[in-house]
Amino acid sequence: MPYIYKMSNAGGMSTVTRYTDMLAGNTAFVDPAFESIATTTVGAGGAATVTFSSIPSTYTHLQIRAILQPASTDYTGMRFNSDSGNNYAAHILRGSGSAASSSAFTTRSDALLNDNTTGTSGSIFNAVIVDILDYANTNKYKTVRTLGGVDANGSGYGISFASSLWQSTTAISTITLTNGNASNFVQYSSFALYGIKG
Repeated sequence: MPYIYKMSNAGGMSTVTRYTDMLAGNTAFVDPAFESIATTTVGAGGAATVTFSSIPSTYTHLQIRAILQPASTDYTGMRFNSDSGNNYAAHILRGSGSAASSSAFTTRSDALLNDNTTGTSGSIFNAVIVDILDYANTNKYKTVRTLGGVDANGSGYGISFASSLWQSTTAISTITLTNGNASNFVQYSSFALYGIKG
């Protein structure tokens, strides 16, 4: 096994520390532009929805980082300020390693968080990063971009990239995550909301 050696000039280069990882022994970097707002993990029995409420309007953008698994094969959506009307639009690109596809939706009842096709196969979870841009700006519609991936073991889509639009100028104060066919998020699905400073 190759090793990483970290040398110190204290004492005339007499201190040498050996690591098996290049990052070991270094101080973790925390980007000061990102501030944790809330984190939730689904407990036993699952959860039909996950909601972030009372979101402060003091940031420029929002980001959701999620590791999730719906209880059935379907997409995961999100609604802003409890709006379930046909006020959303979306585009999505998908790739499986052997094929690609795309879809467009001009009237939807939610924005796209993730496109899941693995369902309950084993313990497969999806990793998703969602950026909600200018969420507190009351002069423009809200734009969302999403990158999701899953090791589907040769079946289903492995990666998806989506963009969504919420046709409202209202500042976002509540985000509700839900599955397209009303199934539950399984236990240990985890969601973290961050505020991004300008």
